[in-house]
Amino acid sequence: MVIAGIEIPSDSPVFLAILAVHVPIGVLAVVTGVVAMLKEKRRGAHPTSGSVYFWCLGVLLVTSAALSAMRWSEDYHLFVLGAVAFSAAVIGRLARRRRWRTRIDLHIVGMGISYIVMLTAFYVDNGKNLPLWRDLPHVAYWLLPSVVGLPVVFWALSRDRRTIIYAGGTVR
Repeated sequence: MVIAGIEIPSDSPVFLAILAVHVPIGVLAVVTGVVAMLKEKRRGAHPTSGSVYFWCLGVLLVTSAALSAMRWSEDYHLFVLGAVAFSAAVIGRLARRRRWRTRIDLHIVGMGISYIVMLTAFYVDNGKNLPLWRDLPHVAYWLLPSVVGLPVVFWALSRDRRTIIYAGGTVR
């Protein structure tokens, strides 16, 4: 079955019902993640959109677990990516909320990595169906989100005026 140019690997009603939750939650996660990244880091839009992003990522983990379980041999890697993305977000959220010593760095890295891994899972699963992406080699689906996203994470870390980044780590 093909919907909006994307091949759906199963026509099972249960699979389609879970997918009907997974897809809009994924779109909401992408949008709220971008909003959190772009908004000023103070009370208001940043923590609100960041919380929505975090909980969307949790729902994506649950739905990806269900979808992957239905086609485990083909999709187990998508569950692993979902677990990695959510774990990174948990670390980023806990670092900030529990005021760990390196909370800003860990928050930026955790949330940044979670977003990169979430996009990697999307492209690994759907890249072959997307304009421009379908012309790329499969390895690009795995690497391009990191190639683009990691420099953004490092840039965000360098903007924190209390942190100096050097090859051996960070100094406060």
